[in-house]
Amino acid sequence: MGRAFEVRKQSMAATSAKKAVLYNRMAREIYLAAREGSPDPTANLALRNAIDKAKSKQVPKDVIERAIKKASGNDNDNYQAIRYEGYGPGGSAIIVETLTNNVNRAVAEVRNCFTKTGGKLGVSGAVTHLFDHLALFAFTKHSVDEVFEQLLLADCDVNDVVDEEDQVVVYAPATAFNAVKTVLDSMGISDFAMAEITMLAQEEITLAGEEKERFEKLLNMLDECDDVQEVYHNVKLD
Repeated sequence: MGRAFEVRKQSMAATSAKKAVLYNRMAREIYLAAREGSPDPTANLALRNAIDKAKSKQVPKDVIERAIKKASGNDNDNYQAIRYEGYGPGGSAIIVETLTNNVNRAVAEVRNCFTKTGGKLGVSGAVTHLFDHLALFAFTKHSVDEVFEQLLLADCDVNDVVDEEDQVVVYAPATAFNAVKTVLDSMGISDFAMAEITMLAQEEITLAGEEKERFEKLLNMLDECDDVQEVYHNVKLD
């Protein structure tokens, strides 16, 4: 069930501008997890997951620490996590996850992105059935057989362990994220190309011509929205 493009997502933050956007989004996610629970990642699994995700995207340590410190203070930001689903150009299925302190602004911006590119927002559950909710880990310096054996011995629920572009990639149910991460930690694995919970399309479609151009425009517009945290879709990218 490998999807190599997922493992390459981190390359999207190649420019300084995109890194700044990425750092802000990761800091917001860490802030919310720390504020809603304990600022101690050993006692707050949601915070630990957010930190692991940030580290896998090479977010600097000081960015992570500032977000936790901010959550421990008297900050009054009231962020909400809201998911939007819809159809983009060519009938593409798209899931947009936002983290916002202004729901009206977030929905208006997301809807505008869809409308201006010929797409349409749907109701909750419109396209999620086309995706698998998975925990995804990617790393090097270990073999598939070694990792699979350790996960099997720990009785972890795992979908697949494969070799993709010289990286070991572990696919597991989203609910197994912490169990898998614990095993990988025990193996001394700490440098991840990816360590997060994601939505992976069950089947991908290919777009061409004007539909492809409008789809790429939609992704770019969503990427420029401050409230947008993640975008998942079923389009096969070049």
